Amino acid sequence: MTQKEFAEIAVTIPTQPGIYKYYDASDELLYVGKAKHLRKRISSYFSKTFTSYKTHELVQRIHHIEFTIVNSEQDAFLLENTLIKEFQPKFNINLKDDKSYPFIVIKKEPFPRVFFTRKRVEDGSRYFGPYTSVVKVKELLDFIKQNILLRTCKLNLTENNIKKGKFKVCLEYHLGNCKGPCEGLQTPEDYNEELNQLANLLKGNLSSVIQHFKTEMKQHAEKMEFEKAMIFQKKIEHLQSYQSRSTVVNTKIGNVDVFSILEDGNIAYINYLAVSNGAVVQTKTITLQKNLEETAAEVLAFGIAQLRTVFESDAKEIIVPFAIEYPEGDTVITIPKGGDKKKLLELSEKNVNFFTEDLKRKKMLNLEQKTSDEKLKVLQLMQHDLHLPALPVHIECFDNSNFQGSYPVSAMVCFLNGEPARAEYRRFKVKTVTGINDFASMKEVVYRRYKRLLDEAKPLPQLVIIDGGKGQLSAAMESVAELNLPASVTVVGLAKNEEEIFFPGDTESIKLPWDSESLKLIRRIRDEVHNHGITYHRNLRSKGTFKNELAQIKGIGDATADQLLKEFKSVKNVQSKTAEELEKIVGKAKARIVVDYFKEQQPS
Repeated sequence: MTQKEFAEIAVTIPTQPGIYKYYDASDELLYVGKAKHLRKRISSYFSKTFTSYKTHELVQRIHHIEFTIVNSEQDAFLLENTLIKEFQPKFNINLKDDKSYPFIVIKKEPFPRVFFTRKRVEDGSRYFGPYTSVVKVKELLDFIKQNILLRTCKLNLTENNIKKGKFKVCLEYHLGNCKGPCEGLQTPEDYNEELNQLANLLKGNLSSVIQHFKTEMKQHAEKMEFEKAMIFQKKIEHLQSYQSRSTVVNTKIGNVDVFSILEDGNIAYINYLAVSNGAVVQTKTITLQKNLEETAAEVLAFGIAQLRTVFESDAKEIIVPFAIEYPEGDTVITIPKGGDKKKLLELSEKNVNFFTEDLKRKKMLNLEQKTSDEKLKVLQLMQHDLHLPALPVHIECFDNSNFQGSYPVSAMVCFLNGEPARAEYRRFKVKTVTGINDFASMKEVVYRRYKRLLDEAKPLPQLVIIDGGKGQLSAAMESVAELNLPASVTVVGLAKNEEEIFFPGDTESIKLPWDSESLKLIRRIRDEVHNHGITYHRNLRSKGTFKNELAQIKGIGDATADQLLKEFKSVKNVQSKTAEELEKIVGKAKARIVVDYFKEQQPS
C-alpha cells in the first residue's frame, strides 16, 4: 500500500482505542497492533522513514487493513496479545516457547482425586499451575501425599455406592495415607477440609497449613492422643523444612510478579519469578524473536502479558527494571531502587543471564556432538535454503579487522563437512591498500586467497561468505571475476547486524528463520572468523609488528607519530587535518612534512 493509497482511506479509520490488522494481497495476516488512537498509530506507518528493513518490508506488503474498536486501552492490550498468540503473524514478536505445561488438578467428583495432567477440561475441576517442570510437579505430589490424606484410587465414590458397601479399604488406608472414604470412614466435610489445606499449600500459603496442623496437634494432645499428636508434629516439621528451602525474601511483600529482560540482537529473553507470601514459588524464562523495531519496553510488556496469562497470575504488583506501558486494571508497576524488591529483581536478572549462558553452552555442546549424518543434513538444508548448485562441504568466510581506524588486517576460516578445519585458516596483512578501505581490502585478500589455490591446483570451496554488506560483496566479486572462478563457487554477503544474506546483483536479501540449522552454522562460522581476526590483530599489536604509517614519513620519528595518534586517534584522522591543526601538536615544520606527504599520496 502506497502513501497515496493510504491517504484515501485514512479518514475512515476511527480515532478510538483498538487493535489493527495488516493483511497482504493473498489475505495473509502480517501484523497485529494495538493503539490508544487507531488513526494516529496506523498513519505513523505511512508517514515516517524506517531504519529497519523489516519494517519497510512490512509496509510494502500491506494490501488492506482491518481494525476492531474496543472500550479502553486495557482491552486493546489484552485483545492484541490474544490474537498474536492465536495467529502468530510473521511480523509480530514470536514466542519461541509455546509448549503445554503440567497442572495439578482437583477433579470435580465425589471425594475428589488430585493428580498431574497436561490437559485442561472445562468440567468444573480446579487446576493449579501451570508448572515449568514435570519433575517438580511429581516432587510436589509426593510432598502432598506425605502431609495431606487424600485418596489415590479411581473408584466411583458416590454416596449410593458407599452405602451399598461396594468397596473395601486398600493398603493405603492401612499405611495411614488415606482415611477410607470408600467405606464411609471419612465424611465429605472432613475430606474437603483436607482439600482446603491442599489448596493453601499449592498457593504457597504454608503458614495457613502449619497453623491448621498445630490446631489439630493441640486437640489430639488435649485428648491424650499423643501418637496422633506426634504425627502432626512431624508434618509441621516437614512443612517448616520445606518452607526454609524456598527462596523467601520477606513475607510482608505478599504476592508479586517479577520480570527481567536480556536482549541479544533480534532475540530477547524474559525471566519470570512468581512470588507468593514473599517466597519464590515459580520461575520461567522464555525466548522471544523481534521482527520489527520493537523497543525493550514493548517486548517486555508483551512477554509479561503472555506469562501472566499462561500462569494465571492474579498478583496486583509487577516488579520490572524500567518503565513499561501495561494497562491492566489496578495492577501496580514497581521499579525498585533498593530493599527486598530490588533483591528480587536482581535474582530475576541472575536467572535470565544464567539461562542465556547455559543456552550458549548447550548449543556449542550440541554442535560438537552432531554425528556425521546430522552434519550432512545441515549442509543439505543449507544447500536448499541458499539455492546452492553444489553441497557446501567446503565453506570459507572472510572478515576485515582494524584498530581505531588503523592497521587493517583480514582473516579467513575454513569449514570442511560442517566442522572447523583450523589447519586451513589464513590471516592476511593488507599490502596494497593505503589507509582503511574495507572494500579494497576485501578485494585484495579474496584475490590472494583464490589466486594461490588456483596456482597450486587445490580444491575451491563451494560457498564463500563475505562478512559485510553489499559493498564488501561487490569488492570480492571483482576478484572472483578477475580470476574467472567457476560457477560452482557461490559467493554471498552476510549483513553484520541483521543476519541477512545477499547474493551478487540481488536487491532483496534472504532472511533465514532465527532457529534454522542453516543459520546456526552460518553464525558459528561468522563468530569463528571474528575471533580469528581479532586474535591476530591483538597479537600483532602486542608484538609491535604493525608499522605506523606516520613513522615511515621521512622526517617524522616514532615519538612524533605516537604523539599524533594519541591526539587524533587514527592515521585517517591525521590525514584529514589542516597544517594549522597539526602545528598545534607537533610544530610548524613537522606539520608541513605530514601535510605534504599525504598530498603526494592522493591520486593525480
